[in-house]
Amino acid sequence: MAVNSPRFPVFDLVKGKQYCFRVRSVNKYGVSDPSEPSPPISLGKPQELPAPPHSVMAYRDTNTSVLLQWQEPADKDDILGYYLYASEVGSQDWKTVNNKPVTKNRFTVHGLKTGKEYVFRVKSVSRAGNSVYSEESEPILVRRAIHVPSAPSAIALLLCTGSEMVLGWRAPSDNGGSRIRGYYLDQREDVRDFKILVRVLFLEDFLCEKWTMPEPGCPYDLECREVRDDSLVLLWAAPLYEGRGPVTGYFLEVSQGDQSEEWTTLNDKPITDTRYKVSGLETGQTFRFRVAAVNEAGVGCPSLPTEPITVQTQPGTKEIEIGVDDDGFIFLGYEATEMNDDSEFLWGKNYTDPIDPERAQEKTKDNKSVLTFTDPSEEDLGLYTVEMSDNPQLSSSYDFTAEGELDAEILIELKSGWHVEVSETGGVRLWLQTESLSDDAELRLIFNDHEISSSPHRKINFDRAKGLVEILFDQLTPEDEGSYTAQLKDGRAKNQFTLVFVDKSGSFRHLLHRSYLFVSDFKFQNSSCILYVCAHSPSREKQIDKEARTKPGSSKQQVWIDISDPTENDKGKYTLEMFDGGEKHKRFLDLSGQERARVIKGLPDVVAIMEGKSLCLTCFIDGDPAPESCWLRNDKEIFNQDQFTITKEPKCSAITINNVNMQDSGKYSIFVHNQYGSDTADVTVSVYKRGEKPPANAVHMGF
Repeated sequence: MAVNSPRFPVFDLVKGKQYCFRVRSVNKYGVSDPSEPSPPISLGKPQELPAPPHSVMAYRDTNTSVLLQWQEPADKDDILGYYLYASEVGSQDWKTVNNKPVTKNRFTVHGLKTGKEYVFRVKSVSRAGNSVYSEESEPILVRRAIHVPSAPSAIALLLCTGSEMVLGWRAPSDNGGSRIRGYYLDQREDVRDFKILVRVLFLEDFLCEKWTMPEPGCPYDLECREVRDDSLVLLWAAPLYEGRGPVTGYFLEVSQGDQSEEWTTLNDKPITDTRYKVSGLETGQTFRFRVAAVNEAGVGCPSLPTEPITVQTQPGTKEIEIGVDDDGFIFLGYEATEMNDDSEFLWGKNYTDPIDPERAQEKTKDNKSVLTFTDPSEEDLGLYTVEMSDNPQLSSSYDFTAEGELDAEILIELKSGWHVEVSETGGVRLWLQTESLSDDAELRLIFNDHEISSSPHRKINFDRAKGLVEILFDQLTPEDEGSYTAQLKDGRAKNQFTLVFVDKSGSFRHLLHRSYLFVSDFKFQNSSCILYVCAHSPSREKQIDKEARTKPGSSKQQVWIDISDPTENDKGKYTLEMFDGGEKHKRFLDLSGQERARVIKGLPDVVAIMEGKSLCLTCFIDGDPAPESCWLRNDKEIFNQDQFTITKEPKCSAITINNVNMQDSGKYSIFVHNQYGSDTADVTVSVYKRGEKPPANAVHMGF
């Protein structure tokens, strides 16, 4: 009869005899041929399971494999082989390594992940079954094994002065998994016809005789970077011996195959750089390269050829990526496919020039390096390169060719710079507007280097949808003068805008539809006050008392008069007379009209701001009739353009300098005038670079 299971107990066998078995399969169409017979089996005492292996050890091999070794059990006569199991550290996800038992006590485990840690265990296999698991091996990090480097090769003489000889050679093709730390040189001298010959490493004799040939010597340190499917980059150093004239360029030659001496020139005209990208190569083919220098006398001897190079992108090759971090800074990132304990990322410009630490900062985490630009500008344009210290074949480059790449998606766009408005009740509104922002946008307001928030005296509004920032004051006081900076951040985009709000005179005085007279430099303790007005001449003086339209008032710091709905009859010279019990004090204000234009709330003497920020300068002006105003830079009038934004209102005028640079430093002036006179206020703007200290005497902006 047919059985449905791949197992079946066989009964009624004779003890001591040997049996062989075979199996046939059956379906609805018939019965198959029999299987191969099993080995002879004697009926007797059941076999015991084998003992497990022990002392399982893992050794580094390649970036995707390790070598596993173990000790066999003491009784191994019945053991047919071993099963191996692997698991990433911490996962407990054990996977079988081999499908058939391994008959030896060592095995190379392939298909592992570079940079991951693994543990291993082993089972013994016999006819009776499998043993229990062995003890786990110690964790091992999957990386290429470190070994002795291969020998240097192809020694060349680079310069001979008659008393000194400079030698060059080709670096080892295999660095052993670690960067080359140095070289030992051997030499042997021999005198032949009174000339010294130096034999280095028993390869070639070099005659120590001063060079006088007119052509240049050979370039040296010819190396290859960025090998891809159809291209690569060659780097070399200029020859130490220039010959009769300076080196004017280089010719590159290529030879196909490992050892062919048929060389073809790649360029018709000399290359002036010591770096060249060779393109249009056939994928998978092997090439060697060499380079020769040229001067006015001709072409010199060629360099040592490179090792044979197969033009093909290696699996897992990474390229430099550009991005913007969460703080809005541009960065270049590169991820290495393999690293050793002493591997380092080497960033540079054109593979040779170091990165200025003031311009960019490098950080490495695990197998990824990030180069972050602190304040991108035109200075940062150029070719950026990276390679691994112990494996230069792992290399990439990125070319900043346009300034737009440096500031893309960084700055929040400003629609309208800082404005100052004064209400009829004496309240003051400072505001600016940007492009529409998201609901996650953040605002920080900095006043004189300290972050501020809403208070009973000062209310702050932030409308993200409209991009509107407002600061509302019920009344201004001297404590409110200084610099206001709005710092905005919306995802990766950010910007900040600064308003200079400083009164040179030390007091605030605004002539509005409602007129106020403020006194801030007098102590009012135990004093009496009288306010009177002289409309046109002293003989017409009259004392002002509380009426329907005129309401004098005072506080501990101020005395004022509120004149509602002023008319022509309210024009005149107003005098505040104060008596402290010993003597009288007077303050005056002329509201007689026909007043010359003047700047009543001026500018600081010096403003310092960091390059790349935006600066807003605001002045309060007065005059009857209302004055006209214009802004000047170094005594030349400024007109509205992309870099400057000028706003004019009846009582104030402001100029915004967008994205200031070093060339924007200088004297800025506001000139106001009407038919009765004019006035000017000046400010010196000092622009400094990131990392520099601003002038000590300046009002510091942009912190």
